[in-house]
Amino acid sequence: MDAIRLALANASATAYARANISAVDVTYDAAQLSWLEAQWLSVFRDNAYPDVTLAAVLFAIHEVAFLGRFLPYYIMDQIPFFLKYKIQGAPAPAADVRRVLVHVLLSQVLLQLPMMMAFYGLCLVLGVEVFAVPFPPVWVLAAQQLYFALCEDTFHYWVHRAAHFGPLYKYVHKVHHEFQAPFGIEAEYAHPLEVLFLGLGFFIGPLSWALYFSAALPATPRHLVLHVFSIALWVAVRLVLTVDDHSGYDFPWSLHHWLPVWGGADFHDYHHMAFIGCYSSTFRHWDWLCGTDKQYREHASRIRSMRRSKRLAATLELRDRAAREEQQVYGADGTGAEKKAQ
Repeated sequence: MDAIRLALANASATAYARANISAVDVTYDAAQLSWLEAQWLSVFRDNAYPDVTLAAVLFAIHEVAFLGRFLPYYIMDQIPFFLKYKIQGAPAPAADVRRVLVHVLLSQVLLQLPMMMAFYGLCLVLGVEVFAVPFPPVWVLAAQQLYFALCEDTFHYWVHRAAHFGPLYKYVHKVHHEFQAPFGIEAEYAHPLEVLFLGLGFFIGPLSWALYFSAALPATPRHLVLHVFSIALWVAVRLVLTVDDHSGYDFPWSLHHWLPVWGGADFHDYHHMAFIGCYSSTFRHWDWLCGTDKQYREHASRIRSMRRSKRLAATLELRDRAAREEQQVYGADGTGAEKKAQ
């Protein structure tokens, strides 16, 4: 234990020095900093409360990305022209949107914000750079986002699939499945235990990257050391993706039409509508490898050649049938929806 504590102390000290290099040693060329880097430095340099400031920055990014991505979909819900792209035909009632919004905002303030308050200390222990400028190169930030998404998608698939068994579904995950026709902000409408546990998947990528490319290792190139700016960017990316997945809209230009491995709203909407399959969050490869997208693919193939009106009718028929089955199964004995798929 002493050896572990010493290693953590050394890593923390090294990480703190590297994270604060720009705050204590003005060796960078200010003229070469981007506007964003200059603003970042001005916020954190000589800051007496970096933990509170970092939490505030992350929370602000979270709210702007989450609500900002939902707003266009909410506006489209009010415009009849866009409803032809609505997978299940009609927008959510305004009363449901308000109720979900209140629930989600309370969850964000009472659960997610306290976790963000503890994030600064974790950054120091793991060797994540906080104050340092310039930021890593764009190609490094892009590679990290892809890696984080792949890690989160893997975690999400298996944990989400497990959440569809027995009591886990009936008493926890069923909250998220209250609405068969999802809408943007419903992405974070969930039981507190689900918010905490499924939320761990968000950290798998950053944590593993930080441990492998540790700031405590002298041989680690500085541009590969994880910067908290990359995590902030990941907050925005992940929220945009999950709001899109729950938007209920499938456009001709949606990414999954051009990139078959991409999940998208069409894929996740089926999961909410039928209560089974399509467990991944961003991609489709785990569902394809494990065969949990079979019923989705059969449904998609069946309605692809139908006219719009018949397509919608077939979708709503499937939704109503799935709702009756779900109510019978979970209302009776709490056995999992996975049982129906087998």
